[in-house]
Amino acid sequence: MIDGILETALYVDDLDAAEAFYDDLLGLTKILRAGDRHIFFRCGPGILLIFNPTETIKLPPADALPVPPHGTSGAGHICFRMDGEAIDRMAEKLNKAGIAIESDFRWPNGARSIYFRDPAGNSLECAEPKLWNLE
Repeated sequence: MIDGILETALYVDDLDAAEAFYDDLLGLTKILRAGDRHIFFRCGPGILLIFNPTETIKLPPADALPVPPHGTSGAGHICFRMDGEAIDRMAEKLNKAGIAIESDFRWPNGARSIYFRDPAGNSLECAEPKLWNLE
């Protein structure tokens, strides 16, 4: 039985910009960076994988781990789990950094979400766990 999501992946063209955004601005802890291929961050109990799709679509060298090629184009989406006070702090931090909040609203069940973009155009959301009754 599946009991959760272990890792989530987003794709970006500029790993340096992504590293600054997710590490410096959002405050995630970087676990590993492999050149211009990927960066991995700890995100609560899971892992956020940031991949460069022009590198991950290539066949791996014979001596590499047997991970199949993968990748996508276009904006992805991820939602970070936060309580209301943390969302307030994040909104303030984003505003100070000049990052536009595209939407700030309450869902029909009362959960709050804010939406914004990373430097690659991925749609990021911060929402209260009660959005999915996960309090």
